[in-house]
Amino acid sequence: MRPEYGVRQGPVRMFLAGDSSVCTREVSRAPMTGWGQVLPLFLTGEVEVVNCARAGASSKTFSERGRLDWILEHLRPGDYLVVSFGLIDHKPEPELRTEPFGDFQRHLRRFVDGARDRQAHPVLVSPHERWTFDAHGNLPRVFGEYPMAMRELAEQTSTPYIDLYEQSLEWWTQLGPEQTRALFMYLEPGQYATYPEGIEDSTHLLPAGAIACARFVAHAMATRRIVPEHWAQDLDRESFPPEAMGWLDDATHQAITRTRTKGTGSTL
Repeated sequence: MRPEYGVRQGPVRMFLAGDSSVCTREVSRAPMTGWGQVLPLFLTGEVEVVNCARAGASSKTFSERGRLDWILEHLRPGDYLVVSFGLIDHKPEPELRTEPFGDFQRHLRRFVDGARDRQAHPVLVSPHERWTFDAHGNLPRVFGEYPMAMRELAEQTSTPYIDLYEQSLEWWTQLGPEQTRALFMYLEPGQYATYPEGIEDSTHLLPAGAIACARFVAHAMATRRIVPEHWAQDLDRESFPPEAMGWLDDATHQAITRTRTKGTGSTL
């Protein structure tokens, strides 16, 4: 349901909490693009996107290292907190890993409860699947338990849930291995100056993939009236120029990463 708003000064803020699939990237990493980086393309000036997602963060480390606390300190009534984790939570390293139906849900609940305690609106978004095609063209589900756990928590807490995971599986299946690969960071040597030796990255997206994910998230928020419908824009627009992608110069990116935390020491 669409929330009710009181009179306030300035735009509503939409804070994004997530991992490298969501975060805004540096110019030195272009064309790598997070979907949160391009989400503003599909929202009007009535909402300001504050992308606090951090590469390499799980729901556990994001919370433990003060990034959630920074968001909660800045949330105002009527703001949004959009939360998307799972990409790093499934990794085996104990400092990163969470168990889907255990501490993953427990950490996510901190985001949900923290937003509501401040009269803000939490939204849960599952991660997109990686390029996981096998030699036979099958698409294994690497992150499957985490979207399931997120959906369950959303139901338990009556929190809006956007299933980017299932949508990505549908897209990747329709496109097939080669066309899906073209959405990910598979670059030939010399293709981009930022990756002179090329790269084969089955996790992170090129602009076309990130835009598709951001478009879906914005469309879902508007059509399901999680946000006012008139906040969405350009949902049918086919392409955007490179300068619209929103890559940050490295110094600005570093400063934002350093300051958007209440933690000390390592601020992954």
